[in-house]
Amino acid sequence: MSASTQPAPTFETGPCLARQPILTEDEKVFAYEMLFRGDSQENRFNSDGESATRSAIDTLIVLGLDVVCDGRFAFINCTQETLLKDYIALLPPDGTVVEIQEAVPADEGTMAACLRLKKAGFAIALDHFEPQDPREALIPYADFLKVDIRKVSPEQCASLAARYASKRCRMLALKVQSREEFVTARKNGFMYFQGYFFRRPERMRARQIPASQATYLRVLKAISGTELDFNEIESLVKHEASLCYRLLRYLNSPMLALPSPVQSVRHGLNLLGERELVRWLRMATTLVMGQEKCSDLVLSSLVRARFCELLAPKVEHGKSDLFLLGMLSLMDAILEVPMGLVLEGIALEPDTKAELLRTKNSPETLLSAISTLMVARELGDWEAVAAQGKKLNLSLPHINRTYNEALAWAHQIAGAMPRPTR
Repeated sequence: MSASTQPAPTFETGPCLARQPILTEDEKVFAYEMLFRGDSQENRFNSDGESATRSAIDTLIVLGLDVVCDGRFAFINCTQETLLKDYIALLPPDGTVVEIQEAVPADEGTMAACLRLKKAGFAIALDHFEPQDPREALIPYADFLKVDIRKVSPEQCASLAARYASKRCRMLALKVQSREEFVTARKNGFMYFQGYFFRRPERMRARQIPASQATYLRVLKAISGTELDFNEIESLVKHEASLCYRLLRYLNSPMLALPSPVQSVRHGLNLLGERELVRWLRMATTLVMGQEKCSDLVLSSLVRARFCELLAPKVEHGKSDLFLLGMLSLMDAILEVPMGLVLEGIALEPDTKAELLRTKNSPETLLSAISTLMVARELGDWEAVAAQGKKLNLSLPHINRTYNEALAWAHQIAGAMPRPTR
């Protein structure tokens, strides 16, 4: 049984858990902040932050930080009760950053909890830190100061960095939504950046797709028609070393447990069969095209693809391939070109193409609710998740379970396809 057909693990409903990437100055993923809300059997969310935090910690233990955070640090928001009761100690200290919320007082209990956490090996972040912050007494314990650049002026940001930034205590800019904000925060002394500026269309340049990337798009075009031309696909794979390497490595992996080694590309294509070949090539081209990019973009494209595919039996989507919709939805950011250029020459079902090209002012399509739910669930926009779930007649537990399964599946697929050495 191939990785793409193996049943995903079944998880308890748990809280709704999402993640937001935290990037370095060179735009590599350093960590993820965990965003969660309490679970409900209805289309609403429980606002009990303490209960949600405890449930989220339990879910992180079950899923594993390596799956949820792809081996990066996890920033976990903590209330004072969470700190005082040491719930966070259930997580591995070498992979967890304890985020102390702005409402937590810097009293003796909090300081004692911080001391215990530091001795245990946890890192600590002060969330939404501001000038004249009442938590200043906690600075000696802090490894990160998180500053909301939408609330604190650039001048104040620079002043905070000049006063507190050091090798021990690093500055992290919150709500970085544009390229200009990223550049300004970096100049003002910030080392880490949280937000979705690296996915924004404003970054796109009207340029040609590089020749190497164009090859992968030709592969996508070859497998998007109504009938597959195995001779054409074999030729494309054989002339693209990275794809050829991945295919042979994948087919000879213990995951597939084939009775004999695969010696040729054509032999491998025949063994996979048409349906699995299309799935494998879609995933492999995504990974290859994103190998120089932020890993969050590549993994998220796989999560989106699987999430939409798992929703397909429950939602109206016409003739559209929801796996392809999810996978292509981040391709403009991965390639750093406009979506229109990405889709040139690829035979897509009209509704799928219309949705991928849709802007804020464009009319909604058949797939709009699915696409909006996909993005909202990824961002942890719980109100939008509830609204779209209701529109699609999907319960929150089902949405949550499906997303968890998609995340685990994408992590497995990405791990099963190692990058070729250069």
